[in-house]
Order: sequence, then C-alpha cells, then structure tokens
Amino acid sequence: MAAHHSPYDVLVVGAGHAGCEAALAASRMGAKTLLVTISLESIAQMSCNPAIGGIGKGHLVKEIDALGGEMGKAADATGIQFRVLNASRGPATRGSRCQSEMHEYHRYFRRAIENQSDLEMAVGMVEDLLIHRGSVIGIRTEKEEIFSRTVVITTGTFLNGLIHRGEHRVEAGRADDPSSRRLSASLVGQNLRMGRMKTGTPPRLDKRTIDWDQLALQHGDKPPRKFSFWDSRIILPQVPCHIAFTNSRTHQVIRENLERSALYGGKIFGIGPRYCPSIEDKIVKFADRDRHQIFLEPTGLAEDNLMIYPNGLSTSLPDEVQHEFLQTIEGLEEVKIIRPGYAIEYDYVDPIQLKVNLELKTVKNLFLAGDWTDTEWPSTMESAVRSGAIVAKEVDCILAG
Repeated sequence: MAAHHSPYDVLVVGAGHAGCEAALAASRMGAKTLLVTISLESIAQMSCNPAIGGIGKGHLVKEIDALGGEMGKAADATGIQFRVLNASRGPATRGSRCQSEMHEYHRYFRRAIENQSDLEMAVGMVEDLLIHRGSVIGIRTEKEEIFSRTVVITTGTFLNGLIHRGEHRVEAGRADDPSSRRLSASLVGQNLRMGRMKTGTPPRLDKRTIDWDQLALQHGDKPPRKFSFWDSRIILPQVPCHIAFTNSRTHQVIRENLERSALYGGKIFGIGPRYCPSIEDKIVKFADRDRHQIFLEPTGLAEDNLMIYPNGLSTSLPDEVQHEFLQTIEGLEEVKIIRPGYAIEYDYVDPIQLKVNLELKTVKNLFLAGDWTDTEWPSTMESAVRSGAIVAKEVDCILAG
C-alpha cells in the first residue's frame, strides 16, 4: 500500500460545511493541511436544504465569520433570497437565513479551497485511523496511508449511514453516495461509546408541474442583509419562495400509511432532531393542527434546474405514498417528484468523550465535529460545558487545527 511519509500538520476527513472551514482555517494559520473527500464534486454539497442560517444557526455563521471563516462570505456570494426570521419579535428570537444557489455554493467553496496555499485535496474513502501509543498519526484509505500530526473527522451522516424509504433500505451516506462503514468500525475499535441518530429530507419537486398561481408569494427582505462582516457582496438575482399548506386530506393519507413509514413502522432506531420533525411526526404529535405550512424553495437559478425543495415535508414514507399526499395539497395536484424524500440513520460518537476543544479524551490529536442528541443531556455542569461545545461545532473546528 502506498504511503505519504512526509506527514501533514492537519488532515480533515469530509468536505462538508465544517470540514471546509476546518481545512481553510488550519491552512490559513500556516499548517500544512490535507482535505480528504469521496468526490471533488461533493465539496460543500448542500445535500439537504440549500440554505444557510436560520433560527439557532444564523448566529453560528456570524461567529464563524468573525473568526475569519468562509461560510458567511459564501452565503452572500451565492444567496438568492435573504430574510431575517422572526423580525417582528424580540432580538433574541431572530435568525438570519438565506436561500442559496446550491451549485454556485459548491463552486464557491471549491475555488476557495483550490486557491488556498498550504491546502491540498485528496479523493478517497477513509477506512481506518492509524493509532500509535494512544495518539492518531494518520488515516488509511482504500488505496494509501496518509500520515498527519492532527486528524479532524467531519463525516456528517456518512458513518454507517442507512437510508430508509418505506420498507426499502439502502446503505448510503446520502443519496447516491456510499456509507462509511469501516471508519465507523475503526472508531468503535477505540472503545468509544457510539450512538445512532436520524434525520430526513423531503421529496424534490419538478417546478414545471406546480400550479404557482394557487400559492402565496414570500419575498425576501428589501434590501437584503448580508451575513458577512467582511467585504462581501450580494451579487445574484433575488427570487421569491412560495407557501403551501397541508390539509385534512393530506393528514388522512399520512395517518392511513403510518405503519409503512420507516419511522413509525419500527425500522428506525436512531434519535431524530427536535427542531426538524418529519411530516409524520407533525401529524402524530400535533394532531390538533388542521394544517401545516410548507415553504416551496428554489434550489437554483438556471433554467434547467427544475428542483424545488418543499421545506417542512421531510418524510420516510414509500414513494407512492409521498406522491399521493403531495397531490392533496393545493397547487400540487399535478406535481411530479424528481427525487423522493427519505430518512437516514447514522453513527455518532457520544460527545461526553470529548474535551472542550472537541479532541477525544482517549486519543490524542483526534478531533471530532459531529452531531449529537439533546435527549441524553449531561447531568453534571462539567459534562454540560463539554457537550455544549458541540453546539458550536463549526466554530470549534476552526480552532481545532
């Protein structure tokens, strides 16, 4: 097996939001850095909602920006609708958000990484961690060993990822990308306490099959307010979103098929987020509500980009049931699905095993920037402080190098 004998200072696994920021921050501090990803075409891929910020997240983008990060600048350069959520309420409830041109966002970050000195990229699936005397010294991919003084793992939903759509299941890190089973096994091999989490995504809709005249318009703020404190500019045309609502017929279709939902049919064991419930969860947990708001959001500006993201309709129901309940919604009676929604389960490392700076307590120089669950809230103040660092995972990733 080939090997790089000249070690890097920082090696980052995964090129999502956190991975890109970690790699850029480390290299800008003068560290010789390598970013490892399964595909150069997936760098900063907006695999779920193509949006930045929102309630509970918008302030993190500004904190990253204040530390010299790139996300705020990328949001400004590629945003196609900017809104301050809860603008009519008190300052503590507000959150900056922008809808992004998903392809431009990817291209922006790829250019930033390619043009950054001291930062290299490698394509490969990381299969194992190289550990020596309690300290990480590198990683092993399917074709080579790469050595580094520090490793930062930012794998998102890829660790032992499993996609659910009704009765159908497939191993994947996201749609059309492989699951990272061996890296998960490598972490388990370090006697770490692991858990399973679940998240989901809605079906993507063909904009040509939507009756837009039946839907309410939602414009962005005028003038739009940019994210970054630096010299960035909002340069793309601004477009509206549209608003639809579920109804009693929608809810009835979903109730009649709950047992076919992977979530309610007993196929999923991971814990889902409280802040982004599936439509099945909404129907069950908020049974007194006769409708739920759906935001139909564009994913790009190009004429051949037909994909609309129905924010609020995350689901793990079978394809045909998704199609049936969608067509009960006013304006979507003739809608066609480009890609069905799905739920995804994946492994995470219990954050109680991390230091405040996200370094593992038991493996030196190995940092994790991953998801965690608020259902196992730590009982001691020390643990709460340490776990709370995960909430600002992207910010801490910048400091990890």
